[in-house]
Parts: sequence; C-alpha cells; structure tokens
Amino acid sequence: MTHGALKLFSGSAHPALTKEIADFLGVPVGNARLQRFPDTEVSFQIGDNIRGTDVFVVQPTCRPVDESLVELCVMIDAFRRSSASRITAVLPYYGYARQDRKDKPRVPISAKLVANLLSAAGTNRVLTMDLHKAQIQGFFDLPVDHLFAAPVIIEYLARQRFPDLTMVAPDAGGAERARAYAKRLGAELAVVDKRRSDDGTAEVMNVIGDVEGRTCIIQDDIIDTAGTIQKAAQALVDNGAVRVLAAAVHGVLSGPAFERVESAPIEKLIVTNTIPLAGAWAQSKKVVVLSVARLLGQAIRSIHEETSVSSLFV
Repeated sequence: MTHGALKLFSGSAHPALTKEIADFLGVPVGNARLQRFPDTEVSFQIGDNIRGTDVFVVQPTCRPVDESLVELCVMIDAFRRSSASRITAVLPYYGYARQDRKDKPRVPISAKLVANLLSAAGTNRVLTMDLHKAQIQGFFDLPVDHLFAAPVIIEYLARQRFPDLTMVAPDAGGAERARAYAKRLGAELAVVDKRRSDDGTAEVMNVIGDVEGRTCIIQDDIIDTAGTIQKAAQALVDNGAVRVLAAAVHGVLSGPAFERVESAPIEKLIVTNTIPLAGAWAQSKKVVVLSVARLLGQAIRSIHEETSVSSLFV
C-alpha cells in the first residue's frame, strides 16, 4: 500500500461506532490517550508508532459540537507531527453544515470555516456522510468522499413491506431526496409546503400530494428539535394518512425533540448511528437505529487500498 499500514483511531464523540468499523475491517482501534486538562483543554497522546501509516480518525462533530471539533483538530495535529503518511478525517456527521452561505447580512459561513480548520490542522482527506448541502465538498481543497446512508435506510424500509407507501419530503428542499427514496421503493411522493416564521419555528401550510389511506414516511437528512416532523406528521394525519413514520440520517435530536416525537402521531423514528443516542432516546420504543459502520468500513478499505469508492455513492 502506498500509504503504509491502516491505522484506525477514535475520538470521544462516538467510540462505539469506531469499534463497529474496526470489527468490520478486522483491525484494532489505535492505542491513544485522550483526556482533558483541569481547565478542559484537550490532552492527547498516540500510543502506537504511526510513522508512515495510513491514519483514519473517526469523530462525528456532534454535541458538544465545539468540543468534538477542537478535539478532532488536536488529534489530527498529533498525527501529522508523528509523521503519518496520510490522515483521513472520518466525519459521519459534519457539524456546522447548516450555515453554508450568507443568507442574512453579517453572518458567517461556518461550514467553510470548519473546512479551513480541518485543512489547517493537517487533514489530507475527508470521509463524510449526507452533508446538509452537497456543495460543501467544494469548500475543501483536498479530496472529499461523500457517502449516503440511503442504501442502509432503503434496505430496512424495503424489508418492512409497507402497503400503499408514500415518501414525504418535509419541505420543498428535500423533494429530490424523497423522490430518490420513492423511486427505489416503488412508492408515491408527497411534499409538505413548510414556511418558517421569523423566530425559526416551522409552520406547515399544506400537503402537496394524495396521502389519504396511505402509509407515509417523512424523509429528511437531519432531525434536530423535531418541530418540522411533528407538524408534518400532524398535517399528514389531518389529510387522511393511516400510518406515519419518520426517517433521517442524522438524529441530532436536541432541545424539545424527545417530547415532540413522543407526542406526535409518529409510529417509528428511524435514524442511523452517525450520532450516538443516549438517555431517554436509548430507551424510546419509537426509535429504530440503523448502523452505517459497514458502509463507512467499506469506504475506508477502498480509500486505503486505492480502489474506487464511487460504487458506494448511492
């Protein structure tokens, strides 16, 4: 291999996912000491000799987002200074992706800032999944492999054999994604016309498409406070849907999300493990968590072996 032996390391954000990936690849998780100084600064030391190796570090930049991001940058700096041949940052969830343009006066483009930080730290390559906007790949001046969790979610939904299935986009921006799911599942398509008030809360206005008597699955990339899916689910029921489920790649699930999902007319909430779920979420009977470890592991193996990753971009 042109970049030496494969080494897989984990940050503190999601060690369980890293362990799943390691088991799939048949490699151990790299030996490292990741701690905090008394003032909460990151303390990191690599326990293995990584000179000339191909390093992959798994760290979704999820809650606490700032801590996860700084931790990742510190780790990458350590790998660079320890003479790793190549460093790939594996971000199953890319935090700050929702601020990808100046849509208001005097606001940052945080998605670009994060790309700059990762590059400056010493990242040679990025592997990520379901970016909020695909054009964020262009914020990097280095290779970015952008995976999609669609095969994992679609395989699960296909096994359920839902009758009279309709995929629902929670807003006009998600119509293309929902259409792709609908095509592969042989389902119908509906769109919720959503408008946001000045304070950012979602206001469902209308359902475009016939959902009466049908099983509806609301499909989105991110579920954060769950205000959108709560109101979309209610709108679908009001328009005659007999069953409503929700599916998303990234279960950010912050703030009042738990209460909203539990009180909404949603039968199941399907998410992947790009972000770890804990607390009440881990006990919820509504939540189904699908693993993307195999998909990420296949991509890591292809990158390491310098073979095509394009077959995974479904």
